[in-house]
Amino acid sequence: MRGPERFERFVAIDWSGAKGDRHRGIAIAECGIGDAAPALVVPPGGIWSRTGVLEWILARAEAPVLIGFDFSFSAPYVGRGAHLPGETTASDARALWRHVDEHSEDIDLGAASFLEARRGRHFYLGAADGVKRDFLHWRVCETGGEGSTKPSSVYDAIGAAQVAKASFAGMRLLHRLSGRVAIWPFDPVPSRGATIVEIYTAIAARAGGLRKGRSKVRTGQALDATLAALGSAPHLALACYDDHATDAVLASAWLRRASTRRELWQPERMIPLVAQSEGWTFGAI
Repeated sequence: MRGPERFERFVAIDWSGAKGDRHRGIAIAECGIGDAAPALVVPPGGIWSRTGVLEWILARAEAPVLIGFDFSFSAPYVGRGAHLPGETTASDARALWRHVDEHSEDIDLGAASFLEARRGRHFYLGAADGVKRDFLHWRVCETGGEGSTKPSSVYDAIGAAQVAKASFAGMRLLHRLSGRVAIWPFDPVPSRGATIVEIYTAIAARAGGLRKGRSKVRTGQALDATLAALGSAPHLALACYDDHATDAVLASAWLRRASTRRELWQPERMIPLVAQSEGWTFGAI
């Protein structure tokens, strides 16, 4: 089969787990082969919905496009032998996606109700739930060999760094895409059609020369400098230089360059159990 070099379009999606049916926190940027800067995709009606993103992807299911989502595709499994101890037992992340979807009542693929119904048992939503550190568990790809961890766990649903609501809403999306679009590493990269991967925009920012802890770009000049470090031409002016737009633009340019690095598709620590139960952040070593 042809390798990852076959992709012709590169998409990065800054995601949102917010309540409601329209989300200003969602941004999609896309670029092609070469060095042209990614451009933002204009959403129908001016603001994306999560179901709108689903439809946009399905319309491109047969195209040679690599799509990166900035949310965690699964919950930790390896450390405790369950994604939600006492509630789920299956090791396959797809079973978790189905479970989340079946037990979420929110509109537009939201998952806030899923977390709220399990606060204090699986999720930390505030001091009333107990000691926060008792809820902090990470996937293998979220830990470094030296013992470091990502800033937030999917079980932490409070604070600016939390990724819980976005990730569990994303799992509902993945449940609907499963079997229709390849989702790496749960599926191998197919010889044709689209492939979806999990990304972490901070990895793209560091590859663009931004320091750890200062990964946000909020001016056109800073955006062009970071794009240049990623081998991209200067961008076309954006209407708003917010974190959602600039994260998507940078991540799309990074994904184009990183996609041909075969070692990123075969990380040493991604053994089969990890790949199928927890997934992996593309670009993590």
